[in-house]
Amino acid sequence: MTTTIESPSFASSETSLPRYRMFIDGQWVDTADQYVLVSPATEEPIATAARGGIEHADAAVAAARRTFEQGVWRDLPPARRAAVLEAAADALEARSQELATTATREGGAPLYLSLGLNAITPISNLRYFAEQARAYRFEAPGPLVGGIAHSGVVRREAIGVCAAIVPWNFPLALAVWKIGPALAAGNSVVLKTDEKTPIGALELAREFQAAGLPDGVFNVVTGDGETVGAHLATHPDVRKIGFTGSSEVGKKVAAAAATSNLKRVTLELGGKSPNIVLDDADMRTAVDGAIWAFLMHAGQACESGTRLLLPRAIHDRFVARLVERLGDVRIGDPLDPATTLGPLISAEQRDRVLRYVELARQEGATVACGGRVPPGVDAGYWVEPTVLTDVTNDMRVAREEIFGPVLCVLRYDTVDEAIAIANDSDFGLSAGVWSASVDAALDVARRLEAGSVWINDFHMANENYAFGGFKQSGMGRELGANALDAYTEPKSVQVSLEPDLRKRAYGLALPTPAPDWD
Repeated sequence: MTTTIESPSFASSETSLPRYRMFIDGQWVDTADQYVLVSPATEEPIATAARGGIEHADAAVAAARRTFEQGVWRDLPPARRAAVLEAAADALEARSQELATTATREGGAPLYLSLGLNAITPISNLRYFAEQARAYRFEAPGPLVGGIAHSGVVRREAIGVCAAIVPWNFPLALAVWKIGPALAAGNSVVLKTDEKTPIGALELAREFQAAGLPDGVFNVVTGDGETVGAHLATHPDVRKIGFTGSSEVGKKVAAAAATSNLKRVTLELGGKSPNIVLDDADMRTAVDGAIWAFLMHAGQACESGTRLLLPRAIHDRFVARLVERLGDVRIGDPLDPATTLGPLISAEQRDRVLRYVELARQEGATVACGGRVPPGVDAGYWVEPTVLTDVTNDMRVAREEIFGPVLCVLRYDTVDEAIAIANDSDFGLSAGVWSASVDAALDVARRLEAGSVWINDFHMANENYAFGGFKQSGMGRELGANALDAYTEPKSVQVSLEPDLRKRAYGLALPTPAPDWD
């Protein structure tokens, strides 16, 4: 392992591409084994990155453990920790347009979306967790116990080394959801980026270092999930895992965490989210809302509203309007501010989506629009916005997460039937309800098995509200007022105000007191 310390990237004389390195124990770590980051819009190389391995994960965990045990971050006053988070947020804000452009180039999301979800949102989240560090009750008086002269305190203490494993779709935002509360609580962190989108996390490391975060407290390791991610999940010195990804991989992470050292685990996993339109909804608003629900980032969001439930009486009119409005979606260069739909992340993902469209046809669904690569496209990983009608909830396309721009439309006759269809799923991450009556929508929301329910909107992952899923959509919650709870351990410290046990009335037959010691 060789190291340099100037910056996360440098121009390679061999390729003339930016070359990104890992960040371990305050050092920028390069490797001979490099891989190429490719634009999903053009398939052109945009940078190279060091390929991390198990030895890099071990070095990062060792650095994190050392700094935690030394207390160089853990033992700082919470306000000092908050100041570092805020300084990093300020530095990122000054670079928000640059961060958005880079995120669009490596991940394919349209520029407006990258600016919001890979720049503005993580900056706001960092500031939110800084506020939580100041306000959090790391120690609070315990209750006086009636009848016993006894009191105490309840402490919330940092867990130790926390590993964060994030996917490629919103890499910086989802990383901050884990890094922010972990650092605010005083932990040390190892972040494993997705190999397709490591740049934002490495730039975050750069700003943390400039803001004064002690070396070793925050580390970024690249590499694939089957080696580096799996190793972190079993590493005996990692005490907490925060993971976002598929339900299939999440189960493996949870199993590895349990069988290694019973790590604490937070899992934010897949979804097949229902989006229910009630018969009194404003159709124009609901149509545009349904498009936003399933098409944001080309459907590459775990909470996407990919099952649209429509009353039978309005189904045909609604679908006709939906297909018409999809004609206004602009597919093209994601760096063009006018573009509203970008590519999928990879050729593998594009082919997976197209296979599901063919499966839908075989199952008896109708392709109302889309379902193919846009005509004339000869580079990049593109699929047209696709609407499937005549879908029933037993079809695989209605039950399995496709992770692409594909909407399944299902009919219902009664609200009770709509709720039953919505809840008939292995997932329970999110849901939407559209209605002119907030009371009616709230009544539906209360009956839905989902961690987040949005009324007359979708994708509202507000930092003040906890986010996570029911059933196979995950374990635990991120964001919200109690976010630091997932990165602290409660400790009860009880103080006896009457230490002479001979005067206690426990109903025990105490032995004869021993003679006093000299």
